[in-house]
Amino acid sequence: MSRFRPPSLSRRHVLGLGVGVLALTHVRPTRASEGGAEAHGMSAFGDLNYPADFQHFDYINPAAPKGGTFSLIPSVRAYNQSFFTFNSFNAFILKGEGAQGMDMTFMPLMARANDEPDAMYGLAAKSVWISADKLTYRFTMRPEAKFHDGSRLTARDAAFSLATLKEKGHPLIIVQLRDLVKAEAIDDATLVVTFAEKRARDVPLYVAGLPIFSQAYYSNRPFDESTLDIPLGSGPYKVGKYEVNRFVEYERVKDWWAADLPVCRGSYNFDVVRYEFYRDRDVAFEGFTGKNYLFREEFTSRIWATRYDFPAVKDGRVKRETLPDQLPSGGQGWFINTRRDKFKDPRVREALICAFDFEWTNKTVMYGTYARTRSPFQNSDMVADGPPSADELKLLEPFRGQVPDEVFGQPFAPPVSDGSGQDRALLRKAQQLLQEAGLEIKDGKRRLPNGEVFNVEFLIDEPSFQPHHATFIKNLGQLGIEAGIRLIDAVQFRARVEDFDFDITVERLSMSPTPGDSLRPYFSSQAAATKGSYNYAGVANPAIDALVEKAIGAETRTDLTTACRALDRVFRAGRYWIPQWYRSTHPIAYWDQFSHPEKTPRYAQGVGAPENWWYDAAKAAKIEQAK
Repeated sequence: MSRFRPPSLSRRHVLGLGVGVLALTHVRPTRASEGGAEAHGMSAFGDLNYPADFQHFDYINPAAPKGGTFSLIPSVRAYNQSFFTFNSFNAFILKGEGAQGMDMTFMPLMARANDEPDAMYGLAAKSVWISADKLTYRFTMRPEAKFHDGSRLTARDAAFSLATLKEKGHPLIIVQLRDLVKAEAIDDATLVVTFAEKRARDVPLYVAGLPIFSQAYYSNRPFDESTLDIPLGSGPYKVGKYEVNRFVEYERVKDWWAADLPVCRGSYNFDVVRYEFYRDRDVAFEGFTGKNYLFREEFTSRIWATRYDFPAVKDGRVKRETLPDQLPSGGQGWFINTRRDKFKDPRVREALICAFDFEWTNKTVMYGTYARTRSPFQNSDMVADGPPSADELKLLEPFRGQVPDEVFGQPFAPPVSDGSGQDRALLRKAQQLLQEAGLEIKDGKRRLPNGEVFNVEFLIDEPSFQPHHATFIKNLGQLGIEAGIRLIDAVQFRARVEDFDFDITVERLSMSPTPGDSLRPYFSSQAAATKGSYNYAGVANPAIDALVEKAIGAETRTDLTTACRALDRVFRAGRYWIPQWYRSTHPIAYWDQFSHPEKTPRYAQGVGAPENWWYDAAKAAKIEQAK
């Protein structure tokens, strides 16, 4: 179960580093509250799969035993978190490098069901009343909810938390709370949240998933400071042992107030959850083989293909599985910073796209394990395909003459090379595009219209990603472009990316199955001007802004899909990125002392670990005997 699901970036933002790199039990459908009715949950379009008296989610084991340790390296980050380090326990602001796992120490108002696209059910709040115009949400808090020090968690804490995050939270939080007008505590049990007219469809869901902080704790502490002081939480875990930049442990709260709630039953089973931090992927793999941590999702195709032959794999002490990933894979690629004058012309950006030979890279560097990304909505039905439908055209026609003509035909797709690593036809096309854009060769170097040498710097923070650039940079050199890699540490990397201080950088955008207000940090003009946002390319396009609002305001899932497909066409026509690759599976390896549910729910982030896994004492004993 995922309680708090912020906009996140998976380690798949560097997918495929391979140098050389559900048959669910049927539950009667119910409707969420409309027109002033009280309900036990809510969703974007009003439908809920679980009735008010449900006992647990279908995809978990309600009898899972408690105990044991689960250790891993980070695979998903949000806000100020890093995959490689941490120096703060404040993971909801811009400053510092927030510790992975801090979301487990806090409780939100409601929890997501991972077998539904966006449904949420009561957690700190037991129910919600929604006004007929859907602008007022009244949450009734659970009287048993409490913080780790025994003090009661009330509506006043929730109101304080929302107001504080809207004012002082990470810029991404501030952007997504734009349509939150106010949050008021009528009394200890009643929280009233008011939204702006034409508010984004998913803002109430986002609000219900944000962490609740203790107002008393922050009465004499600044919220917006990076700190190693451990904040007062209310979640299933609290911070235990830690060493900055190396590891952090979370200890299960044995008398946790919410353990028997339907949304929590069978989850949070490990006594200790430990995150290990490594600066290098190869070193991290060696740590796994030495049992320094116990679970690993593999993101390096070279390692998955060639290095899982160590003794513990051969004798069965380490298990390998490939689990399906049915979530939208999002968009992974090299994002081109169009804030810089040299990248303003889309013809220049398309020339860069032509210079990257995916087919060669996939075959030679990534063992042929990936497919080419075309869209930021990859692996979903929101990807534009073929000519626009009649409904898409209704949305696009107002922008005819303001967007490229191709928007009204086949959507742009990156070219397919001959796989040689140096496709002459594509390089000739790139050269022609550069010439048309006024970038001519002089003294053997490609020069911008102002006479300056055209140079490109790729900013990365992982050395294992260097081979993916090698042939790309060589091809750019064939075009007279001076290109190189700048490898920096994780802290510097995040600072530069958040400040938009780069030419081109690799990232992966993760899309929700029901995107709404979360589209703004990726695509809106406002986000392009907001430091710390996910709009890396600096997309500031009135047509895209308008289509984002159409998607946010969609009344049905069909309307949402149509709006996202139209948005996809305009974004792809802008040549804002050099699309990379994706896959629809999770390759995982783990020391065989765990068990997990038979099926991974469709909308789970990752593979449901560690939330829904559990320690298996019998398996662990076999490992000990096999030493």
